[in-house]
Amino acid sequence: MEKINEIMTKLGLDNQVTLEDIPNIDLYMDQVIQLFENTFSSSKRSEEEKVLTKTMINNYAKGKLFFPIKQKKYSKEHILLISLIYQLKGALSINDIKQTLQGVNEKVENEQLDLDSFYNSYLSLANQNVEHFKNDIQTQMKAVQQEMEEVDQDLEQVLMIASLVHMSNLYRKVAEKLVDDLEVES
Repeated sequence: MEKINEIMTKLGLDNQVTLEDIPNIDLYMDQVIQLFENTFSSSKRSEEEKVLTKTMINNYAKGKLFFPIKQKKYSKEHILLISLIYQLKGALSINDIKQTLQGVNEKVENEQLDLDSFYNSYLSLANQNVEHFKNDIQTQMKAVQQEMEEVDQDLEQVLMIASLVHMSNLYRKVAEKLVDDLEVES
């Protein structure tokens, strides 16, 4: 199970696109993709995997997950929204993401939301989540080891995988219900 600590270190769990990472000029799609590749490359499962592609961004735009771009350039607000989409897509469907961000997009377009401040709040919570997660992983590893009477590394690892996936599913289900509540309130 020492392997888990090594994995968590390599994953760069606290890697995020920060406000400081985004230049003060609008970016073309290739520049946006490069920013995300540079930030999240450590979380890829293989070298071939792409963090973000032109197709993904085009699908997000067609699906109206963020407000329309101007002159093929992405503003800082677009990049922040794409970053939120990137995080949300790990657990939510595109329709759920659209529903979740609909009010945010409207408020940004109508200049009723300081997206920088909102995003910084997200980053603060994300950093807290990483710390909680690291502690939870240690607790979960101890629980798995206590459940296993025999010391079979493969079975121990399978049990850990199943437990982590179960926790992930529990969080996803609560998030989906919160999305459903947004839909009802709209």
